[in-house]
Amino acid sequence: PYKGSGTASGEQLCPPPLLPRLWPGTPPHTLLGASAGCRCIRAAAPVRLPGSPLATLGLCGFRTCEPPPPLPPPDPSCAAVALRSLLAADLRFSRQLGVCAGERSAWGSARPLLRLLEVSGHGVPWLAGTLYGLGRSESPAGREVLLNLLFALLLDLVLVAVVKGLVRRRRPTHNKMDMFVTISVDKYSFPSGHATRAAMVCRFVLHHLVLAIPLRVLVVLWAIIVGISRVMLGRHNVTDVAFGFIMGYMQYNVVKYFWLSPLSAPALFAVWNQ
Repeated sequence: PYKGSGTASGEQLCPPPLLPRLWPGTPPHTLLGASAGCRCIRAAAPVRLPGSPLATLGLCGFRTCEPPPPLPPPDPSCAAVALRSLLAADLRFSRQLGVCAGERSAWGSARPLLRLLEVSGHGVPWLAGTLYGLGRSESPAGREVLLNLLFALLLDLVLVAVVKGLVRRRRPTHNKMDMFVTISVDKYSFPSGHATRAAMVCRFVLHHLVLAIPLRVLVVLWAIIVGISRVMLGRHNVTDVAFGFIMGYMQYNVVKYFWLSPLSAPALFAVWNQ
């Protein structure tokens, strides 16, 4: 009954342990060879060994091996629970703010105006305008500022594309895919490229252009409104825009650190001076 057989309940049986040979005069022994994880179903009668009247062995006539109980599922950490709650609230809040996501939305009549803001924060007009300014500028100081603005815009495009490709967060479901000049990574929403560009350009303009206070206020308001319009149009979630503002603010620090000048990049400025 030990090889391949089982009990009436279907349990798989294991052979009893081998008994060691006990010589006369050996002290009493207890059960040997018991294996961990095995449960006795029926105990056999004690066995008395010849020549050792006091030595008895308690045998386990039938033995079945049971797998260890399954481990309980790990409790989610506080950080994971907080992250899921934040994402759920982000999706819910972003959908409520998407009042211009379509023509039939609550504020659908304001959608054309917000689409103009969308174009004002797009990379293509900024790149085209910077290149045009570089070609028309005759001031060395002006060319230096415009060349670094071009470097900042290209850096923004590369970094945003890399982060979007890594995160791969889809755009909100209520978004209408009628965006201005899109590429492959624009199907992802994190972070908002408009928000990064608006924050970076805002810092750049405030640091390198001499503007009156009303104009400086308008530049800051433009950057903020561009970010808000991304949520109202349904293009992005709130966290996409918030992270985009932080990322764009930090990108200017990179541009400032690697500032291009006739001393640091003479060959580059020689090309534009010709």
